[in-house]
Amino acid sequence: MKHNINEILKSSQQLSRRTLLVAGFQIGIIAALGARMRFLQVKEAEKYRLLAEENRINVRLLPPARGIMFDREGRAIAENVPNYRVIMVREDTSDVEAVLSKLQQLIFIEPKDLEKARKELGQRSAFVPVTITQNITWEDFAKVAANSPALPGILTEVGLSRTYPQKENLAHVIGYVGPVSDYYLDRTKDPDPLLQIPRFQVGKTGVEAQMEQSLRGSAGHQRIEVNAVGRVMRELERTEGEQGATIKLTINSKIQNFVLARMDGLSASAVVIDCESGDLLAVGSSPSFDPNLFVRGISTDDYSGLRNDIFGPLRAKAVQGTYAPASTFKMMTALAALEDGVLSAEDTFFCPGHFEVSNNRFHCWKRRGHGTMNVADSIIQSCDVFFYEVGQKVGIDKISAMARRFGLGEHHNLPLSAVSRGVAPTREWKKKSFGKSWLLGDTVNASIGQGYVLASPLQLAVMAARLGTGRALQPRLIQSINDEQMPLGAGAPLDVDPEHLAIVQKAMFGVSNSKVGTAFSKRIISQDLRMSGKTGTAQVRRITAEERATGVIRNEDLPWEKRDHALFVDYAPHDNPKVAVAVVVEHGGGGSSVAAPIARDITLFALTGKMPDLDHYPAGVRKKIRSDQKNLAPKLIDWNSVSTSGQSKT
Repeated sequence: MKHNINEILKSSQQLSRRTLLVAGFQIGIIAALGARMRFLQVKEAEKYRLLAEENRINVRLLPPARGIMFDREGRAIAENVPNYRVIMVREDTSDVEAVLSKLQQLIFIEPKDLEKARKELGQRSAFVPVTITQNITWEDFAKVAANSPALPGILTEVGLSRTYPQKENLAHVIGYVGPVSDYYLDRTKDPDPLLQIPRFQVGKTGVEAQMEQSLRGSAGHQRIEVNAVGRVMRELERTEGEQGATIKLTINSKIQNFVLARMDGLSASAVVIDCESGDLLAVGSSPSFDPNLFVRGISTDDYSGLRNDIFGPLRAKAVQGTYAPASTFKMMTALAALEDGVLSAEDTFFCPGHFEVSNNRFHCWKRRGHGTMNVADSIIQSCDVFFYEVGQKVGIDKISAMARRFGLGEHHNLPLSAVSRGVAPTREWKKKSFGKSWLLGDTVNASIGQGYVLASPLQLAVMAARLGTGRALQPRLIQSINDEQMPLGAGAPLDVDPEHLAIVQKAMFGVSNSKVGTAFSKRIISQDLRMSGKTGTAQVRRITAEERATGVIRNEDLPWEKRDHALFVDYAPHDNPKVAVAVVVEHGGGGSSVAAPIARDITLFALTGKMPDLDHYPAGVRKKIRSDQKNLAPKLIDWNSVSTSGQSKT
């Protein structure tokens, strides 16, 4: 086929343009690739060098030392001690069982620990260290270290473990630590990476839990070189973490110890407050428990024993428990009526032994009645009928408002677990809580601290302190954090007429020092230490009409859980209060016979700092007191053998 010259020239020109376009496109791609390569090799070189290095260098967190705690006098109450551990690296031994057998010949290992270790050795990579046993003695630790050449794969290491040197003494105050659980992570939403460290421990209850962020500290880190399968080759860099805060509590360990010893064998609680600063000197709940059991892993039997104990050793009764305050509440009703003007110091009511309202009969504790009573007499002799009359006149809302002024029905912000608010009931409160209207009978019950009224021993101690000082004292548990002093709780003067307060204060003095006072036999006779107080006996069951007709069953003849609670509150010295005390004995019986003598002894110890001298007691009871103190002495800690670091002197 013939082509003319023009067609050939035209075709050649088209081919040349295509070639140029293709060549240009290829050159563009090559230029782009070159630019990208330059970008990656020059500008991004450092980034990719670091990414490559991360394939062989790992950064691991180092847990910090937990902050330590002291009491107000510098005695250790929570500290860290060396935790001597024995670990095994499976790849470094050819026969795991043979090595474990040799190890058992050297030291005792709990069967449960050995079983757990075997399970972990089978599940984890051969190069991962597994803890065989921990918290062993220094002697055992040294034995293993000395025999390590004959124990291939066995290593010894030292960590830190939480310990509570005073054991039961402050268990309900400081609480305890335990391993981080899934529940804890879900509940707290804490992003701290420390919580991901295996076996890392956090506060579970008490101050340990409430001050967790301060006590935890901040993590350190180490840079380690690893090989392709993740085995550690060497440590490149190490930065230790920052230890948690050092916290000093307001608690006096000596007073706390005396409180628990004095309540030994009872289901009871007591709180001691410094009336000048608001410092909590003792917050005791009996019986107690050893928090060290929880740190190292409490056994099922031990935990079941604590959980099933009818006296509730795991309950922090002093702050969590709420009880009908009974007659210790009568000062609130009296002050509400005095402030409202419906009652004066001279007004009297006649007590025939009962009071009728809405076809219901409310009885006085004294079956035959007290006769004619004024406000002071009614507090001194604890006449119920007087307060039935007064309560109806002033009304529940004003009574409850006065109670809150003195710390009842209010939440006290303390770093303790489940601090109870109690109940200072009002008409609106009952409607909201139960969907029912307030009744006259409710006011009658509330006027003597029964019915819906509930208070914790902590609140009762605050009430006693405010009654004695006339100030809005606030309880304080933390004295300092890293030597930084926390604000005092002395409080401003209460918005109460001083003359009305003086009437109640004089009556409380009469409770303990007047011959007709309900606590006269439990008085302190030393002039400079005399106390003002108030007894209370809270019913936990309703006494039927049939019982009253045939004879009320004696408290001691009832099953323990149906007996009355015994209460007593006081402050001393009466004319210049230094301490205030509240005692509640669950199902203990009468406040004057059971709670008052305990409170008196605690008050004397708090004021004098030692076992009370017999001269402080009425002559007629000194022989019994001497015997009681002889039995009490072995239960007290020998503080002369304990240093301020919490360790025994050697």
